[in-house]
Amino acid sequence: MSSYRCVLLFALGLLFASLAPQVEARKHSTKKIGHKEQQSSAQTEAAACLQIFLDRSNFSPGKIDGRFNEFTWKALALYRQSRGEQPQMPPPATKGNVAPDVNGLDLASVEPVFITYAVTPADLQNVGKLPGSPREQAKLKALLYQNPTDAIAEKFHCDIHFLEHLNPGKTKAIKPGEQLRVPNVEPFELGTVKEIKPGSEINAPAANELPDEPDKTPVDQQSRSPSPAATPASSPAMSSVKIDTKTNMLGVFEGDRLVAAYAVTIGSAQTASPIGDWKVKGISKWPRFRYDEKMLKHGQRSGHFYMLPPGPRSPVGVLWIALNKKGIGMHGTAAPDSIGHSASHGCIRLANWDVVRLAERVKFGTPVSIH
Repeated sequence: MSSYRCVLLFALGLLFASLAPQVEARKHSTKKIGHKEQQSSAQTEAAACLQIFLDRSNFSPGKIDGRFNEFTWKALALYRQSRGEQPQMPPPATKGNVAPDVNGLDLASVEPVFITYAVTPADLQNVGKLPGSPREQAKLKALLYQNPTDAIAEKFHCDIHFLEHLNPGKTKAIKPGEQLRVPNVEPFELGTVKEIKPGSEINAPAANELPDEPDKTPVDQQSRSPSPAATPASSPAMSSVKIDTKTNMLGVFEGDRLVAAYAVTIGSAQTASPIGDWKVKGISKWPRFRYDEKMLKHGQRSGHFYMLPPGPRSPVGVLWIALNKKGIGMHGTAAPDSIGHSASHGCIRLANWDVVRLAERVKFGTPVSIH
């Protein structure tokens, strides 16, 4: 990366780090978004329009909620950076929901901001019983969406309460054929998980049980024996991933060029994400997860654990991108509302729709920097 890029990224990190610290485990999944606050329908649509534009551009603000929230500002700053533009200074944390400067953005490409979607029987096939305890979850064949609203909200990358806001009185008993107003994004289909063709797919009893493999990746081999003849000037730039633990944003680079960014959740003080340089070891689709409370909370493996089945509401979501550090990966989530706001157990957590898009941009040996 050029020195200019390094300085710019460092400056952005300091800029966003000045925002007020996040309160761990905010109750985003149980507390309704404050759409009753002094916000007109036009303001809600304008914010959703920007969020959809960023989502479509692969600079994801996480969930779409019709607010000019901090991750919308962060995603916009990185989008402008990717175009060589100067990011705008974010507002103070005490002045939430402030509209940023959107000059130069092709927001008209989003029109219409909301579309009408007819619920299909397939949308409800992955809805089922979802008990709260790992002990009961381990008895199931799959961890499914807890209700139709949960499934439709994830399909259209949005906050559950925002979906309810867009469809007052219609989300209590969703049935096939129901006409719902939803954000105009590329729908997240569970079937796309099977279609991903990673450079190296892995199979294991549990995704977080893969051993460390710090050596002998294709990247190491190439770096030891560079050859001009084997690396033509026309070959594409190598991809890399950089995760900023201060801003909770993940950037994907092709050479020095930032091409995508996603909101993420990182580890807590007790189970911090491992700072350093790592590499992608492989990808596990529909991963199982070894739930060991002592390991998750204190980093100490115990004999008391539950093997949780796969599914969209697995703690690691629909996909696990393993790093060459045992138990650490970039993965999906059971709670998209929590992305960027709560703490993980050391891994890098993304919304399911974002981790699938990330998986399409990495392969075995892709460098991953956590800093």
